Parts: sequence; C-alpha cells; structure tokens
Amino acid sequence: METYNWAFEAFKQGAVFTAFDVETTGLNSRKDSIVEIGAVKFNREGEINRFSALVDPGVPMPAGASKVNNITDDMLAGQPPIREVLPVFLDFIEGSILAAHNAPFDCGFVNVSLSRLYDDGYTTFTALPNRVADTLIMVRRLLPGRTRYNLQDISASVGLKAQEAHRAFDDARLCMELFLFLLKNRHLPKNTKKRRKI
Repeated sequence: METYNWAFEAFKQGAVFTAFDVETTGLNSRKDSIVEIGAVKFNREGEINRFSALVDPGVPMPAGASKVNNITDDMLAGQPPIREVLPVFLDFIEGSILAAHNAPFDCGFVNVSLSRLYDDGYTTFTALPNRVADTLIMVRRLLPGRTRYNLQDISASVGLKAQEAHRAFDDARLCMELFLFLLKNRHLPKNTKKRRKI
C-alpha cells in the first residue's frame, strides 16, 4: 500500500490539491446516488477556489440519509442531474491531486457515476484521472490508538471544528484542514502528552 509521504512532498513542492466530499442517498455506490459534491482547491499559498453543487438523484431522498446530511427532497428539487454536475466538477479538479477522508467511498461513487455517463456519451472519463491522497490512511498511521477515525471525530480531537457536518463543502474544507494539520505535525511523537514545566 502506498504511503502518504508522496502527498506531503508534492504539496511542499507546490502541487495543487483539491479536497472533496460527496453526500449520497445511501452507502452502496452501485445502488445509491450522489446528491451533493463539495470541494476546495488549495496549495501551499492557501485556498484557491471552491466548488459546491446539489444534485437531483432522480429518486426520493431516503429518510435515513437525510437524517445524516440534512439534505431534503425540497432542497434537491430543480437541481441539475449528475450528468451536468460531474463534467463541471472534472473541470474544477483538472490538474490537481485529490484529497478525501475515506477516499474509496467518495471516489467509488464518482467513478460509478462516471462509468455510467461514459456509456451514455456524457464524458470521456470512466474514472477519476487524478491521483488521490486519503486522509483516513494518514490519520491512522500518524495518530494511532484512537477509538474513532471518522472525519468529524478525528478533526475535533485535534482542535478542528466542523461548521456544517455531513454537508459536502464543509466536509471538504475540514478534510483540507486535517491534511494541513497532519502535514505540520507529522514529525511529533505519537501518543505522547506535553510535559508540564516545573
């Protein structure tokens, strides 16, 4: 398995990153659909640009998913379908390295959608062309021994604050901040507390 060091090195050398997140109607990328995509583009100079879009999934929003992300049918009514949103998202992320927390989930949903859109002639991509850094892998290696590694809990444990948890843009912003925190603190001793000065 690839380590996270390549991502930190690329960032230090000036690479552009895009932290992103998707909200969905459920957990199965083959059966469920994307209802929101959020992203923030950044590099070592700071934030570059933002992307946020709701997506009409073409089906009613399940109550269980809506309870988690607070996205309702009323919010999705009149929003563009995924075939219109994904090409714009691909333009936004072009040339950048992606960052996501539990990347297989988010990338999995995007890739399934891209594959379907490719078959229907809406895109030339069958999967995301970008390299991907997974902050979940990073925190498990750099902050071992934690009981919970979901984005909100691990971020809160290091002093980062969610403003609108489980909404795509805010989760993307939090992912960016977590990446920057890990980059800055990757050489600190693990599982140690600061000693009190006497």
